[in-house]
Amino acid sequence: MTTLVIVAVCFLALGIAVWAAAVGALRRKRWLGGGVRVLLGLLFITLAALAGAITIGIQGYRALTYEEVAATVKTDPLAPQRFRATILLPNRRLAMYELAGDAFYVDAHILKWHPWLNLLGLHTSYELDRVSGRYNAVTDERTQPHTVYALSRDRWLDLFALARRKALGPLVDAEYGSAAFVAGSRPAEWEVRVSTTGLLMRQVMHSSTP
Repeated sequence: MTTLVIVAVCFLALGIAVWAAAVGALRRKRWLGGGVRVLLGLLFITLAALAGAITIGIQGYRALTYEEVAATVKTDPLAPQRFRATILLPNRRLAMYELAGDAFYVDAHILKWHPWLNLLGLHTSYELDRVSGRYNAVTDERTQPHTVYALSRDRWLDLFALARRKALGPLVDAEYGSAAFVAGSRPAEWEVRVSTTGLLMRQVMHSSTP
């Protein structure tokens, strides 16, 4: 159970307890005390609902406290300006796409919470969004076919979309997209890495056995 879930449960328990006290006060016709307790209980339950919604919405986003591997990618050329990308995600999900272009391109959503929320277990979160082929020449980008595939999955509560609409207010320090690309014209293996500054790609060098 995460810290945020514990906080949500505590707020909910407080809200129920305060509302029970409010009902008792109102039955004894203590209108002022009962009214104050009703408002206080409503505040606690609202905070519990907010913590619960964030807990649900953050599912699918991975917590980020340092640089880590977000995916491993193998590129295999098939023809001029066409290659296959085999992507292995940390949850062992495997995806294979045939892409048009000179380079493999990947982008991600990154959501940075305000530092005080780190105490509740919320750290910078990210989700790989899509992959596509990228052409080196601008003229090719304008005239050649494009291929793009989604890595993210639909969810009923998307915190990145809410943050983009400023619906999370002071909870979010920053929300942004980040992208990286590498050549797809030769066989290679790459690590897609993500840090609080964004995406980067490092080639995996396999040592040859004697």
